[in-house]
Formats: sequence, structure tokens, C-alpha cells
Amino acid sequence: MMIEATEISRKFGSMQALNGVSLSVGKGEVLCLLGHNGAGKSTLVSILATALPPTGATARVAGFDVVREAPEVRRRIGLTGQFAAVDESLSGRENLILVARLLGANKREARARADELLEMFDLTKAAGRTAGSYSGGMRRRLDLAGSFVGHPQVLFLDEPTTGLDPVSRNALWELVRATVADGTTVLLTTQYLEEAEQLADRVVVLGHGSTIADGTVAELKGRLGVSTVRATLADGAAVPAALGALRAAGLEPASGEPEGLVAVPVEASTGLAAVVRALDEAGVGIVEISLAEPTLDDVYISLAERLPAAPAHS
Repeated sequence: MMIEATEISRKFGSMQALNGVSLSVGKGEVLCLLGHNGAGKSTLVSILATALPPTGATARVAGFDVVREAPEVRRRIGLTGQFAAVDESLSGRENLILVARLLGANKREARARADELLEMFDLTKAAGRTAGSYSGGMRRRLDLAGSFVGHPQVLFLDEPTTGLDPVSRNALWELVRATVADGTTVLLTTQYLEEAEQLADRVVVLGHGSTIADGTVAELKGRLGVSTVRATLADGAAVPAALGALRAAGLEPASGEPEGLVAVPVEASTGLAAVVRALDEAGVGIVEISLAEPTLDDVYISLAERLPAAPAHS
């Protein structure tokens, strides 16, 4: 395993930021951490990237202990935090050359790697400008480029697409996929559930510093166990009759749908046939019908609703 953490805890005074979190990530895998603000995502990343010691237990990254062998860990990782960390007095190219030189590249290698990443992150035209003159999105892209300089074995991306436009976000996704294909392990935190669906091999959901769910996207959706049948009626005025027919058939249609549409949660694909049969027997015409699996948004909302209130701190 490239990342191994067992019962990681961290306190800040009386506040328990992490409470016994365990996870493991193999070579060439993407693990996504999801959770509300304050769930402990960034704290866990900081511990695994050696920026913060754990209060309890420890972890290994790329085979090295994050506390006792922190320098060895740092040589093998790339890290992008929530806020761009660039030297605004240096040009974009100089920022990347500096990182490459610090990682042991010679001058020629450092320039070549900088130019390669400037092109990847669409910064070539601005390469000679000081980073202080960059827009927020450009500084973010430069910061992300810096985390890729050393061809890291393990890449930590803490909400990497915050502040990026859709084009830059999609470009980063493609770069992450290419990096993973080359064997890099990625631990990603995000507020965008679409990002997790696009990139993650596995998802760990944190709540109040503890793990509340762990699995593939498909497994998490499967735990919710509910799909939705949506039917567009031929006559919008027939909605009351449709709802009555569905309830009489033992189904529980959702309320608050747009005019002319009925939605029915079902636990299996056979529910689609049950909806069609109930509406047909009631003489309600259908112009369109579909069966949708739960989304990761649905899973996350369901998990969030089950969370206890955050503990009070003295």
C-alpha cells in the first residue's frame, strides 16, 4: 500500500478534529475524501503529508513513517493545499524551476520540466510574468503545476479545483488520470461530488472527524438502495389521478415535482414495471419514463442527514 493509516487522531486543544480514522490506498489508485467543512479532511491530508503530527497513532506513505521518516515521505509526494502557495515575486517559470531545483533536478532538467508543466496548465504565454500579476485561477494552476514537478509517487490534492473555470477543471482531471495511469497514487479532497464520480476508485466520507462511509462510488450508491422512476404524463392535469393510482398500488410517489411529472422511489428495477402498470390501469397516459440510479449527491445527503450534531467543545 502507498498510503496506510490506522486509527489516526488529532486534537487541537479540546477539539477532536480526527477520531480514529483508518484508510489504505494502493499504487495507482485515487481515494477521494468527502465531508462537510470541519469534517477533518484537510487535517488528515496535513498529517499524511507530514505538515502536522497526529495526536494518536501514525501512518505510512510510500513505505515511510510520516513522523519518524518525514524527510523520506516529502521526497516522494506532491501536495496542493486549498490556497495557492506561490512566490509572487518570481515568474511562473521561475517558480517551477525553483521547485524542480529543490527536488534535485539540474538546470537543464528543471527548465525542461517547468516548460512542460507550463504548457500542460495553459500558462506558457504568462510564463515570464511575475506570479503576483496572475489572476486567482492562474495562480491556482501554477500551484497545481508545482505539485506535479517531481513526478511524485503519492499526490495529495486538497480541493484542487476550487477557483478553477470548467475548462481548467477538466484539464486537471485529464492530468490526474494520466498521472494515475503512470502509477501515481492520489488522495483527493473535494466539495464537488461530480469530481469524486469522475476520478475516485474509492470514496471515504468523513463526519465530525470520523469515518461514516467507505467504498466505491457504486457500493455507496448501492447502500442507499433506492432508485427513482420519473414519468412525464401526457396530460399535466392528470397528476392527482396518477398519484392516487400509485399510492393505491402500494407505491410512495414523491411530492413537489414539476407540473406533469411524477417521481416514485423504488428499490429495484421491477419498480419501473409497477409504476407503468399502475398508471396504465388508471388510464393515465405517459409520454416519457425513466429509471435513475441514486447519484453520489443523493448518497452524501443521506449520510449527512444521519450525522449527529457536532460535539460541543469547552
